[in-house]
Amino acid sequence: MRLFAAVLPPEDVLQELAAEVAEVRKLPGADGMRWTGRAGWHFTLAFYGEVDDGLVPELAARLERAAARTDPFELALCGGGQFGRGRVLWTGAEGDLRTLRLLAGRAEAAARRAGVPMEGHRRYQAHLTVARSRDAVDVRPYVETLRAFRGRTWTVDELVLVRSHLPASGVPGAQPRYEAVARRALGAAG
Repeated sequence: MRLFAAVLPPEDVLQELAAEVAEVRKLPGADGMRWTGRAGWHFTLAFYGEVDDGLVPELAARLERAAARTDPFELALCGGGQFGRGRVLWTGAEGDLRTLRLLAGRAEAAARRAGVPMEGHRRYQAHLTVARSRDAVDVRPYVETLRAFRGRTWTVDELVLVRSHLPASGVPGAQPRYEAVARRALGAAG
């Protein structure tokens, strides 16, 4: 199954972002982007790709230990940016980014120890993808609009192992579906 570890913002935080994204989508050219549905708004900590079903219990157990060693922390959605010359538009985070990066590193290490093959390590950058494009797009107006965005602060108190179900190929507007496979409380939250 196709898996990743994530931090999921609470519903009221997603509502704030939805209002901001609705404004960005009114800008010229926005209809050329593939906008991520709210169900897909998360902070990926570690992407595992296709994981053999037999490795999932060990991965979940190791993620539980990683979560238990990480205290809950404060985070807020803020700002915006791009990757790949406009191929990905995202909003970022502020707050305890050190602990968020630590949790991402622990989620990656948990996978390696569970026997999940991991591709090359990349420095973690907190981002929540709001739109994608197959082609390079001038997203500067979108980034500029997102720059002033600041959501409310919330306490991250769990790490979630998520399964993604990719949409059928060739279906216009189809979005991946996401399913929580395991939820692990952080430190004192458990």
